[in-house]
Amino acid sequence: MLHRVTLHLARCSEFPEGSVRHGYEIVAPLDPNGYLEAAEWRERRNLCRVRRFWGDEAERSGFLVHRAGGAGGASWIIDYDRRSTSDDEAGYRLSKHRFVPGEYVSIQDDEDRLHTFQVATVQRVNLAGATMST
Repeated sequence: MLHRVTLHLARCSEFPEGSVRHGYEIVAPLDPNGYLEAAEWRERRNLCRVRRFWGDEAERSGFLVHRAGGAGGASWIIDYDRRSTSDDEAGYRLSKHRFVPGEYVSIQDDEDRLHTFQVATVQRVNLAGATMST
């Protein structure tokens, strides 16, 4: 089932309290326990979108992509431009982390900086376009 997941930047040296102005909104297939589901991703990959919001910078939009290779035999990345890999952002072992409010995940930006995010919200996505809270 597809879910809309909002991630906010967790506490770090630059933002000791974290930041709700820095993060991601990701539409992703999650199983009932909150783990990413590769099989459903293959069926609905064009719906698995990502919106990056980063303070005063312009928002970026892309796709959540599951690729062979990486830790555990596969990796999840954010692909902003399908013609290039230089702008991709890699999730750190995202298949091992639960996407439930309060949990933490890490994403490496396109400048190779690793950032930790806290899962703020998770909502089921109604395929007709509406979302429902869970």
